[in-house]
Amino acid sequence: MRRIRLIIQSLLILFLLYPGLDKLLNWSKNYQAIHNQVFPEYLADILAFAVPCLEIGLAILLIFKKTRWWGFLGSSLLLTIFTTYIGLIWVGSFPRVPCSCAGIFDSIGWQTHFYINLLFIGFSIWGLSIPANENKLSNLQSEIKQE
Repeated sequence: MRRIRLIIQSLLILFLLYPGLDKLLNWSKNYQAIHNQVFPEYLADILAFAVPCLEIGLAILLIFKKTRWWGFLGSSLLLTIFTTYIGLIWVGSFPRVPCSCAGIFDSIGWQTHFYINLLFIGFSIWGLSIPANENKLSNLQSEIKQE
């Protein structure tokens, strides 16, 4: 179970870290892309900086045992917001198609991106349940040994 958690956790870290770093390293492209969104101008200015920092921050939270649960929770919430937005784009809710996404996600369609995000939301939610399950298992094993 721990090996599976480590794989899922690593995939989620890469899934968050890659676009976060790509957005910061390609700042002008990211800034223009955010300003092509359907958000008000003032919100786009905030999001251009906040989104990549949040992605990187969540990846860092996932690395450490004490903050991992918060990383899973934050990534679940952030990916749900992203997926909802992507779903709205995919079904044509906006008058124009906003920006493309960071890095490799430029080359995939909205539908594929939607389903990939759903998969990673599932990973994040699954990760939320791991610490509780491991603690219960450890407590149960301790009780059995004591008897």
